[in-house]
Amino acid sequence: MSQFSTALLLQTKTVAIRDIVCDGGCRHKGDEECAHKTSLVYPYRGVFMRHVGRNDTVAEANQMLFFNADQGYRISHPIEGGDACVDLAIDETMLEELAPKDQVQRGAAFSFRRQRRRIDPRAQALVALLRHGLRRNVAETLEAETLALTLVRRSLGERTSHAAGASAGRQKLVDRAKLVLSSDLARRWTLSEIAAEVGVSPVYLTQVFQQVEATPLYRYQLRLRLARALDLLGQYEDLTALGLDLGFSSHSHFSASFKQSFGQTPAEFQRSARLRRK
Repeated sequence: MSQFSTALLLQTKTVAIRDIVCDGGCRHKGDEECAHKTSLVYPYRGVFMRHVGRNDTVAEANQMLFFNADQGYRISHPIEGGDACVDLAIDETMLEELAPKDQVQRGAAFSFRRQRRRIDPRAQALVALLRHGLRRNVAETLEAETLALTLVRRSLGERTSHAAGASAGRQKLVDRAKLVLSSDLARRWTLSEIAAEVGVSPVYLTQVFQQVEATPLYRYQLRLRLARALDLLGQYEDLTALGLDLGFSSHSHFSASFKQSFGQTPAEFQRSARLRRK
């Protein structure tokens, strides 16, 4: 059985934010669970699979998952290392106001139609700011609530998020590629190596991945590395070492990629998130 630890970071009338860490001890599907409240879940470390009926979803740092109230699901960990997520539950009245109508399931109870959406780098940065700020008790309640609502709005926006649409076969192929990338973020994979792992040609893999995720495979890998950097910035003083540990060729490569995605260099983000002194 997998072991969980849950830390309540914020609880107000508007939002409840929890930091959930799982050791990933259960490699196969666990017992069925049921969400008691609709929430948006943001993985920021590791990877897991969420199974809802016949629908399987790879949960990693480029994705946000919808956990609908009273919906049964199972969790598995195909890759060692466990996972960590920020669970964000917004007051349902506000959630109805924030959610576009075409993303909501018709019915008496409020629920989202899809299982996940791919979020953009700025949303990933907001997740990190929220978690670091609340973990270190440096984010005031009003600031955290505002950041949370901004994060939800960005996660549901048509221009700032993406809902994958594909046949089941193509989605499974893309999911296998995601698991390969997540198994070793620092490895400098070649296209032929990934294609061999998932059992298709390199040309077909690049075509299908682009069609399903609307982003190239290499950029998807880059964003996974950068999301991991957001998680680890509070633990590193030597940012060159952090970049090299994540597979970047140099500090300048790491810093330029980080700034292009998040609008700040790693050092600037550390200061803005109050992870180090100015």
